[in-house]
Amino acid sequence: MKLKVSQMGLLLSVALILSYIESVIPFNFGIPGMKLGLPNLAVVLTLYLFGWKEALLINLTRILLSGFMFGNMAGILFSLAGAAVSFLSMLAARKTGIFDLCGVSICGGVTHNIGQILIAVYVVRTAGIMYYLPVLLIAGVITGALNGMIAMRTEPYLKKMQRRA
Repeated sequence: MKLKVSQMGLLLSVALILSYIESVIPFNFGIPGMKLGLPNLAVVLTLYLFGWKEALLINLTRILLSGFMFGNMAGILFSLAGAAVSFLSMLAARKTGIFDLCGVSICGGVTHNIGQILIAVYVVRTAGIMYYLPVLLIAGVITGALNGMIAMRTEPYLKKMQRRA
């Protein structure tokens, strides 16, 4: 039990550090709000190492803490919207057994952007924002794939550490 708590604490710390990196390094791709999604690396790893409840806990805690430390309430709401859609799609993708870890991460990256664009349409009250969607979908595939590849390379080492303890 102590090992699980410490490992989850480390994953949350990694997620917060990656959130901080995203907040201080300007990744300006010409689309408002576009990010690399680096903190989702910790979420997808938690999903595969521990399960959906733990991944949900890491995801929500990371969003709230990073939002209060590095962002604002609007950022928290947009992140929660994207995270909700993303998390549900990652769970569904993993449950099908069709996708590997990288595929699940791609599903998460794409649907995170869909969730955020939908909340933006609601907040701004114009569907004109949907013009960003094709670029955001491509970005979600790319960033999801990068995070997925990193997670696939990292997961065996983390599982090996779990077995040793």
